Amino acid sequence: MGKGFTLIEMLVVIAILGLLATVLLVTINPVAQIQKANDARRKGDLNQLQHALEMYYQDNGSYPPSSGNKIKGLNWGSSWSPYMSNLPQDPVSKYSYVYYSTGQAYYLYAHLERGAADPQACKTTPPGGACPSVASNGISINACGGVCDYGVSSPNVSP
Repeated sequence: MGKGFTLIEMLVVIAILGLLATVLLVTINPVAQIQKANDARRKGDLNQLQHALEMYYQDNGSYPPSSGNKIKGLNWGSSWSPYMSNLPQDPVSKYSYVYYSTGQAYYLYAHLERGAADPQACKTTPPGGACPSVASNGISINACGGVCDYGVSSPNVSP
């Protein structure tokens, strides 16, 4: 007999490798990992914006006015010197951050790709809805490009 593998042995090895690859992909779930990374970036971006807005408040006695779901006169991604080199942009181009200000309070919103599955998403009934303050501020629940289900705000109000 020869020193090669039989067809049956080859098919068994291929089936086992296919099964292991499938189990590995299900365990890792690369789509969910990318969504978690994007959501973590959104939270970090809004945290950085909070710090910049508080510095602005210290310098001016009020928060910057809002216009069109952003800081008046600025676009997401543009420079906001001396507070930030660039205003952050959502990592996915179809989504956007939303800023709303009364002068003495502000609200920042984002859409989380994991939605209600994220423990820091706004708690709504039913789960997965927009943060409660979105509609009360006259903002469309879909202003973020998806449901605005994550929010941060100035210390004197809640998102």
